[in-house]
Amino acid sequence: MYGFISKWICYWKNLSFGCKVETAMVKYLLDERKGVFMNKIIDGKKISSDIKEELKEEVRLLKEQGISVTLAVIQVGSDPASTVYVGNKKKACEYVGICSLSYELKEETTQEELLSLIGELNHRNDVNGILVQLPLPEHIREDVIVKAISPKKDVDGFHPENVGLLNTGQKGFVSCTPAGVIELLKRSGIVIKGKECVVIGRSNIVGKPMAALFIREDGTVTVCHSKTADLKKVAKRADILVAALGKPKFINREYVKEGAVVIDVGIHRMEGKKLCGDVDFDDVYDLVSLITPVPGGVGPMTIAMLLKNCVESAKRMI
Repeated sequence: MYGFISKWICYWKNLSFGCKVETAMVKYLLDERKGVFMNKIIDGKKISSDIKEELKEEVRLLKEQGISVTLAVIQVGSDPASTVYVGNKKKACEYVGICSLSYELKEETTQEELLSLIGELNHRNDVNGILVQLPLPEHIREDVIVKAISPKKDVDGFHPENVGLLNTGQKGFVSCTPAGVIELLKRSGIVIKGKECVVIGRSNIVGKPMAALFIREDGTVTVCHSKTADLKKVAKRADILVAALGKPKFINREYVKEGAVVIDVGIHRMEGKKLCGDVDFDDVYDLVSLITPVPGGVGPMTIAMLLKNCVESAKRMI
């Protein structure tokens, strides 16, 4: 990322214009680099903050009509990461004015007990969205739980009915992370129509719905996975490259064509507390036209789109 600055510094050091000129040029280059750096970043924190402000106003207007937006959040067990995620979602709800109902169940909770709770929430008219924090304990089948949530309250967008609606171009709830990616692109002025869109990863939560959303936006879509032949060649065709493969810093400059927009969905903890994504940010930076950082890129958008789904659910239930 900083390589071109170093080259210019070395160049000016070899000239005999004196240290004042060298210092001025270095400062100019640093200032220029800072401007370019900022212009290439898709700021997920800023965009998600804008969305929250918009939702805050929508929630206020709904309250004036006597409508309260409510999300029920269920956590089974006390997995530390899940606890953090649930806490972040509750804080975001509070900020925009969404009421969050918290259900903290013991690790030993049976599948039948969880299904019973979901059934109760499905029938409550005052609950607009139901979220079951994943992963679940091994004795509880995730697919059974996902199917038990009413599609009308499935604000995570995981229910087979909502998946089917997405794949047939109909209106339903969309998985929050892929929906967030589309929002990032649109609010950054990226036109998807006619673009070569390559998605690396085919998970049900990100890869598959991401591809469906690109198709909906008239993109030309390729989905890559572990069995893809010559992945580098395929990835390098992308005008928009989405990395969602779950391998830290796997995507380097050999996978990215000049001028591409790169969206990094991955998040990994490296070297103690340092976070990184599926993309080697420093290695590809000089090639891309736009890129999402990790953290601060796609991550904040996931919660923002969850809130958006909750508000949409409340509107549909009027």
